[in-house]
Amino acid sequence: MLEVRRLSAGYGRFGVLSDISFSLAEGSFLGIVGRNGVGKTTLLKALAGPVSASSGSVHFRGAVLNGMETAQVAQQGISLVLDRKGIFRSLSVLENLLLAQRLNAARTQRWSLDKVLSMFPRLAERIKAPGGGLSGGEQQMLAIGRALMTQPDLLLLDEPTEGLAPLIVDELVRLLQRLAKTGLTAIVVDQRLETVLDTCADVLMMSRGQIAERTSASQLRERPDILAQHLGV
Repeated sequence: MLEVRRLSAGYGRFGVLSDISFSLAEGSFLGIVGRNGVGKTTLLKALAGPVSASSGSVHFRGAVLNGMETAQVAQQGISLVLDRKGIFRSLSVLENLLLAQRLNAARTQRWSLDKVLSMFPRLAERIKAPGGGLSGGEQQMLAIGRALMTQPDLLLLDEPTEGLAPLIVDELVRLLQRLAKTGLTAIVVDQRLETVLDTCADVLMMSRGQIAERTSASQLRERPDILAQHLGV
């Protein structure tokens, strides 16, 4: 589904990513881990459009995404969730979800309002509450729910559990595990290693803007040397 070929990108003259290459099969969850500042979020933004590639290419279902605006990339079926951002605080949960549904109305509607609310019981309970009145965990659920309502083929999640209470983190991890069983394709970036290991089959280890290693989550659990080298744990 996704193939990244020798991608380099950054901000103006400040390069962050260098010679990134990897592929992602449809229906799989891929985790990305690494220390702060190694380029994880920049990589997601380079895939979704906000950050332009300086060299290399991104191929999605055979289409080359280089040069596309963020809205055009979204129309191709890629949705980026950046840590609770993107919700409308003055609109209700229902209004947030219905507005998102209209963004890609021409796409096959695999995620209906009822399906999203069944996946997020907390949102169903607070359907009339304003987005700004939700807890941090509920706002994260709404941000993911909004992304699903745009009918993505590929969901990019940046730090979905950051700053949340342990019980809410556990709830979100279970949610991601349920989403994986639906056949959704996703890339998950999270500073909390267990979130990635519990939800993703394969993991990219990033270091200094490059991919240092790709391994399975099960192998990574058994390789403390890799964890110590790239994460300091």
